[in-house]
Amino acid sequence: MDALIKSIRPNKTSDLRPSEVKSPDIALENRPAELDPAEFLAAAVRPDLPRPSRAEAEQAVHVLLSYIGENTGREGLLDTPRRVVEAFDELYQGYHQCPAEVLDRTFGETAGYDDFVLIRDIEFTSQCEHHMMPFYGKAHIAYTPVERVVGLSKLARLTDIFARRLQTQEHLTAQIAAAIDEVLKPRGVAVLIEAEHTCMSVRGVAKHGATTFTSRFTGVFRDNPSEQQRFMSLVRGPSR
Repeated sequence: MDALIKSIRPNKTSDLRPSEVKSPDIALENRPAELDPAEFLAAAVRPDLPRPSRAEAEQAVHVLLSYIGENTGREGLLDTPRRVVEAFDELYQGYHQCPAEVLDRTFGETAGYDDFVLIRDIEFTSQCEHHMMPFYGKAHIAYTPVERVVGLSKLARLTDIFARRLQTQEHLTAQIAAAIDEVLKPRGVAVLIEAEHTCMSVRGVAKHGATTFTSRFTGVFRDNPSEQQRFMSLVRGPSR
């Protein structure tokens, strides 16, 4: 079962050209809302802000184990608090990484290439911010460069930086698109993410296999339906 999720973030009048604003009472449909640059240009954790110690984090895990009814003194759980905190360090390392730095180095030898660049099937795993349960799937990213291109692996690294934070799929999609748009300043960006959320497949409604799709388009992809169609056609090509 597939579920198509449309953007629920309100659009801003400032995103529209004056000729497109007819009335303040008319809903604005065609321009995505802006994100705070702090959400997609810098590391999320400031080193100068206080954080709990590692010992305090391990004690918190100990409390949760007691809460669910476990015997925290049994052999199999003696090292569990340490292991959980170490796993958190890995799963949430994106908080300490800077998205803008990943996209900083570009290359100008493109022989005048002026079509879009698409990387599809970028596998990722993230954690739902509502239940701290995994969601996982694939991201498909395209951008139309202006003179300079970024290394292909950088878009996969960018996806991982944002995925290794507590997320919603909608926010993850918007952050990836915004970072590429702001740092590379291409003619347009297209991002499509498809994922399965364990918070609805192994708990709650328990619908295993349900897939959620989210998308974000900027520039030529937002303004030109034929470019969106080409992007979707390549993502959903005959090889899939």
